[in-house]
Amino acid sequence: MPLTANDPSRKSWLEVPQNSDFPIQNIPFGVFITKDDVVTIGTRIGNYAIDLGALQQLNYFEGIELTDDMFMQDTLNDFISDGKKTWRLVRNRIADIFDSNNPTLRDNAKHKEVVIFNLEDVEMQLPVLIGDYTDFYSSKEHATNVGKMFRDPENALLPNWLHIPVGYHGRSSTIVPSGIPVHRPNGQTLPPGETQPVFGPSKRVDFELEMGFITTDANIMGEPIPVGEAEEHIFGMVLFNDWSARDIQKWEYVPLGPFLAKNFASSMSPWIVTLDALEPFRTESPEQNPEPLDYLKQEGKHAFDIKLQVALQPEGGEENVISNSNFKYMYWSMAQQLAHHTVNGCRVNSGDLMGSGTISGPTPDSFGSMLELTWGGQNPIKLSDGTERKFINDGDTVIMRGYCQNNEVRIGFGEVSSKLLPPFTKK
Repeated sequence: MPLTANDPSRKSWLEVPQNSDFPIQNIPFGVFITKDDVVTIGTRIGNYAIDLGALQQLNYFEGIELTDDMFMQDTLNDFISDGKKTWRLVRNRIADIFDSNNPTLRDNAKHKEVVIFNLEDVEMQLPVLIGDYTDFYSSKEHATNVGKMFRDPENALLPNWLHIPVGYHGRSSTIVPSGIPVHRPNGQTLPPGETQPVFGPSKRVDFELEMGFITTDANIMGEPIPVGEAEEHIFGMVLFNDWSARDIQKWEYVPLGPFLAKNFASSMSPWIVTLDALEPFRTESPEQNPEPLDYLKQEGKHAFDIKLQVALQPEGGEENVISNSNFKYMYWSMAQQLAHHTVNGCRVNSGDLMGSGTISGPTPDSFGSMLELTWGGQNPIKLSDGTERKFINDGDTVIMRGYCQNNEVRIGFGEVSSKLLPPFTKK
């Protein structure tokens, strides 16, 4: 089925600011609450939120097989379950509806009034009900940096790392959309030079620059997903800040890996950008040496050239850009991650979230965490207000942005922004 929505020459009759992440070629999917307190599934063009539930009720999706309430739900899970053919039909239809040459909705003031909202008049929600969340560890640069700091600088990568996409099961209950603040966690740490742990607030709260991908119902229990088919089961991608408490992590991670250091909060951008929209930005993955086992071997371009940026904003202050990275640096692709995840027969469902793991590039300014940017706190970052940061302070806001751009079009994710609050206290 052709991807007509991706036509780079297409223009919308809705105004789209220059360098917007959301031209008519993007058409992401999300969930929002309107000013009338109606929860609906929607999309975005420029700075307009579009109510797909209202469009469906007005028969703009006629001819596409959809359940009557497909877009009048509070999550995208059912839509995602319908599979790639439906996603593509709907996305192509939306592109046609808002094409500058199509007067059907453009010239119908009554319909436009119930379909189109200014972005500032809606409240974005978590777009999917996340049943399960898996976090990978797939940036070679990040894994090497952490290995140098936490273990043996001469043998930074553990023996399995170049053979499998390492991952662990995260906690879906504490994943929140952009704009929701998070609290500094309490936990056990082992102070330097001590032999007994202490309990209290983490002193080393960190961000992790990640991307996440959302799956559809991919298999039945016991059935592996072949690496060559894996992308058919990936709906789209989001920006993802997997908050971490490095001092808690260091004490707890042996022998079973991350636990309280990671499950207290993760922040996610509200618009899911489809893999279809990202198609023009495919690129080569890093060379894999040694060659992966057969079930992980893949040919062609399975990485995506997504420019990523992290800014830190002190309370009452201005943004400071502290990292510029790129998703294309990831050693293990999303398809390899999903193939490995299911090779043992693990079932994957609609709305499951897979985190890429921290994305770090080859240069110090492209590292994806404070742990690396300050090298464990040894080299503090100086901000424009004169203060320094080894890790994240209470009141700081971490903002992540991402977009793809070529000579014809820019496709972006908007941002995921979240503020760190002091530890929770019951009022």
